[in-house]
Amino acid sequence: MRKLLAPDAEVEWNLDAPVDDEELLQVQHRISAFADSVTMTGRTDAEDGAAIVYDLTAPFGTARMIEFLAVTDGRITEVRQVYDVTSTDRYFPGLYAN
Repeated sequence: MRKLLAPDAEVEWNLDAPVDDEELLQVQHRISAFADSVTMTGRTDAEDGAAIVYDLTAPFGTARMIEFLAVTDGRITEVRQVYDVTSTDRYFPGLYAN
């Protein structure tokens, strides 16, 4: 993912923690380590990016995440992540703790 992010990519999310590209990568790593599966359930493409819906399945339940990506010259320039924070806090405890 690091290779796809533009050096000055803008990153936002609705988790109760500050975010930059490094924190984004760390949370993605924690998801991949803790989740039983990550399933893309929907995708809408546009000329300049995409909106992607994921289900993150953990041992005790599933949380949904939606990601809006802006792409310029083959690099991700903007990332907007919207998590189902109630489910995320319940099924992925400590996901975004510093």
